[in-house]
Amino acid sequence: MRFAPSPTGHLHVGGARTALFNWLHARHHGGTFILRIEDTDRSRSTEENIDFIIEALTWLGLDWDEGPPAPAYRQTERTDLYRDHAARLLAAGRAYYCACPPDMLDAERKQAEAKKETYRYPGRCRDRGLTSGAIRLRIADEGETVVDDLINGRVVFDHHQLDDWILVRTDGTPTYNFCVVVDDVTMRITHVIRGNDHLSNTPKQILCYAALDYATPVFAHVSMILGADRSRLSKRHGAASVQAFRDQGVLPEAMVNYLARLGWSHGDQEIFTRDELVQLFDIEDVASSAAIFDQTKLSWLSQQYLKAMPGDRLAERVRPFIARAGVDGAVSDATLARIADTLKERASTLVELAEIGRFYFERPREYDAKASAKFFTRDGRERLGVLIERLSAVPDFDVATVERVYRELTDALGLKLVELAQLTRLAVTGRTASPPLFEVLSILGREETLARLGAARATAEAAA
Repeated sequence: MRFAPSPTGHLHVGGARTALFNWLHARHHGGTFILRIEDTDRSRSTEENIDFIIEALTWLGLDWDEGPPAPAYRQTERTDLYRDHAARLLAAGRAYYCACPPDMLDAERKQAEAKKETYRYPGRCRDRGLTSGAIRLRIADEGETVVDDLINGRVVFDHHQLDDWILVRTDGTPTYNFCVVVDDVTMRITHVIRGNDHLSNTPKQILCYAALDYATPVFAHVSMILGADRSRLSKRHGAASVQAFRDQGVLPEAMVNYLARLGWSHGDQEIFTRDELVQLFDIEDVASSAAIFDQTKLSWLSQQYLKAMPGDRLAERVRPFIARAGVDGAVSDATLARIADTLKERASTLVELAEIGRFYFERPREYDAKASAKFFTRDGRERLGVLIERLSAVPDFDVATVERVYRELTDALGLKLVELAQLTRLAVTGRTASPPLFEVLSILGREETLARLGAARATAEAAA
């Protein structure tokens, strides 16, 4: 199995799903997963984009058995191999040189387009015996080429739809379709799983395999991923690259789970461990119809993974997002793990988790206006004073002790627990919604809790 992206930008989620399907198929069958960089488009391929691809695959956890940084896994490093195969085809009479000027070919192509016809090179150089120029594959004028696709079934291409396509350009550079055939054969690829936008290239490649006397691999062409408007997923639908979802704080485990479910299913199961995906995935179970990208479903999956993740692992994941939010999150790993555990039920991404947990690291700069009018009253100021007095005397600021103080004080003042709890939430977070209050206060600690209660009382007194 191989994943062979062109390094012309960030890795699109469609490419990531193709990589995942290849990886799963290889792992399921105990095969080899190869990463190959198809960088024949010199004008758009960059080292930076190669790094982006490697970074995205690494984040998704799709490890490769062969590929970069090892040599000869980039097409620009394999030129001699392509040249040798082209020479073989020429020597066998299965390819020929073509000296047709590009402007002539462009004019013929435009004439065909004007007539709404498919342009086919007329083969004028087939029997001229030329010794230089572009190299074309000789294709029979009659007949048909059949693609037996694992996803799309039997697809037939009449040779009237094809022409003698160029293997090597006049300047000596090989074309994409020729490179792919040579690479797949020499890398011993048995199955080619790729997007169905490549299906139209497949008959050309099959004919090239035959001309080289090579066996043809098994093909499976995966449908496109569409946005909600059923157009091809792009930036205008929101995030479309792997890095964009990573930067939004989607967990890689959730992303892999979601991509696997785009066109593939196993009963009604929605959440899969990686081991389950490897065990259950079969490329023949992938649907041929287009998959619709559902951001809501991805967010739900990400939330499920957040909720299930232990606090220590979640703390490690969220720390960079806290820093990126401009928050001083200089707390111990153990404290951050406690913080993460209180927040993970309330967030679907690491970005959201960092934002809703901002109050742990920053004192309130302002208080919710509606809640302030309700709780920062004369009674509220007095209750804040009593809370400060009682909490100051607490020997241990653990959850059980803090809760006991609140329940005792509630009984002494003849109040409901929610009245003191909401007043305290407003004082320490600026809002009346927060994770479990006593856990919050214990994490903040005595000194910070008292400081926030005192600041809230001062604010209430100033507004009186």
